[in-house]
Amino acid sequence: MADFTPLRSVLYMPSSNAKAVEKAKTLPIDAVIFDLEDAVAPDAKPTAREAAAAAASSGDYGRRTLTIRVNGIGTEWHDADLAAAAQAGPDAVVVPKVNSAAEVAQLVATLEKHGAPDHTKLWAMIETPIAILDVLSIARASERLTCFVMGTNDLVKELYAEHVPGRAPILPSLHTALLGARAAGISILDGVYNDVKDTEGFLAECDQGRQMGFDGKTLVHPGQVEGANAAFAPSEQAVEDARGLIQAFEDGKGTGVVTYNGRMVENLHVESARRTLSIHEAIAALQA
Repeated sequence: MADFTPLRSVLYMPSSNAKAVEKAKTLPIDAVIFDLEDAVAPDAKPTAREAAAAAASSGDYGRRTLTIRVNGIGTEWHDADLAAAAQAGPDAVVVPKVNSAAEVAQLVATLEKHGAPDHTKLWAMIETPIAILDVLSIARASERLTCFVMGTNDLVKELYAEHVPGRAPILPSLHTALLGARAAGISILDGVYNDVKDTEGFLAECDQGRQMGFDGKTLVHPGQVEGANAAFAPSEQAVEDARGLIQAFEDGKGTGVVTYNGRMVENLHVESARRTLSIHEAIAALQA
C-alpha cells in the first residue's frame, strides 16, 4: 500500500514566539508551519528565522511534518529566509503567493543552490487570481512541489466586492485549485478559519472542505486541532467499507461483475478504498 503522510491538521506557529514553538511539540497535530511571514513583526524576523531553523532541525517533534513558511518572493527577507530554510532541511518550505511555474522553478533552483536535502519539499501557497488561472502548470512545475496551501484570506480580499458571509464567492477558485492538485497528484490544504471562538462555523467549514476533497486544513489556534483531525480522518464505517470492498474485489476476480453491498465495484472504487486505508493506517502510525 502506498505511503501516505497525514495532513489533517496543519498549525501555523509564529516563530518569534518561543512558547508557541515549544507548545507545538505537545499538540496532536499532523504538521507544523513555523511562520516567518504574517505572524512575525518586521523587527523580529531575523530572530524568528533562527528559531524556525533550529526547531525544524531539532528532531524534537516526533513524527509531525515540519515546515517553514518564508516571506514572499520580492520581500527584503525572502532570500535570507529561503537560504536558512534550505540549510535547516525541514520536511517542506512553504512559500506565499506563488504565481507561476517559472517561480516554482526558480524557488527549486535556489533551494538546491543552498543545499536543501532531497526530502525538503516545496509547498506553494495559492492565494491570487493569477495563480488560480495558472494552477495546473504550477502544480506540474517540479517534482519537489508536493502540496498546495490555499491562502483563502488573500483570495477573499482579491475577489469579494464587499463582505459576504461564507465562502460562496471563492468556491470556484477552490475547486479549480483542487482540480489542479489532483491532476498533478499532489496534496492540497484548505485555508484558515479566522474566528477562533466560532467553533460551529469552523467545524462546518472543515466538513465542507472534506467533502470538496481537501486533504486537511491549515489552522491558526490549537483549539481548532481536534475538530480538523476528526473531520479529515476516515470514519470507522468508511474504513470498514473500504476493507470489505477490497476483499469483495479480490474474491471476485475472474467472475465477471463484482458487487459489494449491492453496488458494482470497479477499479476506481478499489483505488479509492485503498487510499482510505492508507490514510487510516498513516494516522494510526502517527499516533503510535
